[in-house]
Formats: sequence, structure tokens, C-alpha cells
Amino acid sequence: MFPSLKRSATYSLIAVICGAYLVQLLIPTLQQQLFLPSIDYLSATNQWYRLITVALTHGGLLHLGFNMYALLVLGNPIEEAFGKNKFLIIFFASLLSGSLTSSYFASIYSASVGASGAVFGLFGAMIVVGKRIGADIRSTVVIIGLNFVIGFALGGVDWRAHLGGLIGGYVAAQIVLKKR
Repeated sequence: MFPSLKRSATYSLIAVICGAYLVQLLIPTLQQQLFLPSIDYLSATNQWYRLITVALTHGGLLHLGFNMYALLVLGNPIEEAFGKNKFLIIFFASLLSGSLTSSYFASIYSASVGASGAVFGLFGAMIVVGKRIGADIRSTVVIIGLNFVIGFALGGVDWRAHLGGLIGGYVAAQIVLKKR
């Protein structure tokens, strides 16, 4: 019925992340094993998998909804521009760079949740694509800036993950574009 949905990495990521959220509603203690702690904690426990599993955790339905909407809106055009495999490289590079930045600068008692580091990486990739095709990227830059302002105004938002993901996505997109 929906042949393009089967092949879309964006829709697959959304399905996996939403599915993981539902499982965590059924097994609340699971989130404690997936969230992102500080780098000191990761080093002490050797639980490096948390750099990736943080994307499967969210701080509520609204948080999940915003991240999945952003993933949908940004993921589809990025996936179309780069292809499925390069899109996934950008997504996971952004996730890792956002997670590493967050955990490195976090206090020993902090914990982060969400896929927004990877989502911000897609913003970085969008800038790369926009520059490449000669599009006006000012609106993308304004949206990024507004997201940072909202994050600081609301508090409780891991701007370090956003910044690390943004830089990681920008760099990853540059690298995969050069391999074309």
C-alpha cells in the first residue's frame, strides 16, 4: 500500500524510536539503562552503548512528538538528497557527536534523554545541502537559533547535545558529499 514507506530510513527510525518509547512505558526501569550519563560514568561502567540508546529515550510524549516531527520534516529531504545509507551515516554521526559533547560536559549526576542531538545534526546537513545547491539558508539558521534560544529559556534542555549534533551533522554531510 505504501511502497515508499518500506524503503525509508526516516520512517524506520521514527518507528524504532516510538516503539522503544512504548516499551519504556510498559517497563519504566528500562529508561534507566538507556539514558545518557556523564563521560565519567560511561568510563567507569564501560556502558558506551548509551551514546546511541539515548535516542530511544524521551522525557514525555511532547518531547517525543517534537523530536519525531523534526526528524520527519528534516529526515525525508536529507534522505532524498543523500540517499538512505549516507543519511544514516549523517544521523548516527550526529547522534554520536551530540552524545559525546553532552556527556563530556555533563556533571557526574546529570542524565540526558532524546534524539535531538541527531535531529540538530540534520539541521547541519540541511545547511550543507542548501549551500551546495545555492539556496538561501538564512531561514534554517534562524530556526536553529530559535531552537537554542527556546532551549535556554525553558531550561532542562541539553544544548550541548544540540550543539555537538549540529556540528557533527555539518561535518558528516561535508564528508559524505565529498565521497560522491
